[in-house]
Amino acid sequence: MTEKNKATEEELKSEIEVLESESKVGEGDTSCPDDLEKIQQERDEYQDLLLRKTAEFDNYRKRTARERVSLNQIATTDFIAQLLPIIDDLERALTVEGDTESSSAYKAGVELIHKQLLELLAKNDVSPVSTDGCTFDPHFHEAVTYELSEDHEEGQIIEEIRKGYMIGERLLRPTIVKVAKS
Repeated sequence: MTEKNKATEEELKSEIEVLESESKVGEGDTSCPDDLEKIQQERDEYQDLLLRKTAEFDNYRKRTARERVSLNQIATTDFIAQLLPIIDDLERALTVEGDTESSSAYKAGVELIHKQLLELLAKNDVSPVSTDGCTFDPHFHEAVTYELSEDHEEGQIIEEIRKGYMIGERLLRPTIVKVAKS
């Protein structure tokens, strides 16, 4: 044999070995399908975990937003409830009569402050509870006295002693009233 033939023979042998090793990988290696199934199962588990965590985070975000709004409403309600006695005092001050120029200037200043506070309440959706011509409603009114009256029907409000206020559709403070009794 010549050297050329030997080289060709060796090349052929190496190619045969490569082909045999490739065919053995295809035949004898049965772990590939199992590995593929395991990888797909892991992928599905991770995808499910991702979906769950995404939903949990979304629920957390929504819950914290609701809590933030609720806390804001509570803080606003508490603050406004603390302002109401000041408004009551201003309204009482406005009923005082004065004859001098200084008392009229004082009264004008009190009226201005009162007006600004009422505008502030209106901006925060606070409105007074109406009692004009109303009958007593325990959901909105608090009766402190009952008075015999022939001019009014039973249960009708005679006099408003202290204003009540609503914030939105919720009662902030009931109106204190005097109610007619037959």
